[in-house]
Amino acid sequence: EEFLEWCDEDTWAEWVDGEVVMVSPASRWHARLASFLDRVLGLYVVRRGLGEVLMAPFVMRIAPELSAREPDLLFVAREHLDRLRPTYLDGSADLVVEIVSPESLLRDRGEKFAEYELGGVREYWLLDRERARADFFRLDAEGRYQRISPDAEGIYRSEVVPGFWIRVSWLWQDPMPDPLEVLKELGVRS
Repeated sequence: EEFLEWCDEDTWAEWVDGEVVMVSPASRWHARLASFLDRVLGLYVVRRGLGEVLMAPFVMRIAPELSAREPDLLFVAREHLDRLRPTYLDGSADLVVEIVSPESLLRDRGEKFAEYELGGVREYWLLDRERARADFFRLDAEGRYQRISPDAEGIYRSEVVPGFWIRVSWLWQDPMPDPLEVLKELGVRS
């Protein structure tokens, strides 16, 4: 509770095993990808009335016995918006996106993977530009993550965000695709 009161919008930190862990600043590429996803997914969600998309720094307190994390991007479905507090999410997000950096690789694929699975995050995306690798996981009926591969055209279709899909090649483009063009392709009209 003290951590949640102390951690404001200018603090990039997580609560792990009873300790405050400061998070490293993001690279330019990391920030660009997070911004692209926030625009595309965020506008898609708003236009469809599906819930809310939030970017770091925003704390997700999965459960009292688990860590309080700041995912790069999270989606809270409309039916779970009651979990949102002024400065944190009290419970798990429906979708979490982590953009892997060299210093976060083990944390994102290890600790966070296990915590998000235990905490019931229904869909988890791990995006790693250095390896040009996108891993998508969904909880199965037993509450375990199963890796879901994009289709033959390189498209991943979200189960948690109805109708939303992403072409994996977009994630590695430089410059990033125009979010408005992507939204048109997704069927979102202005």
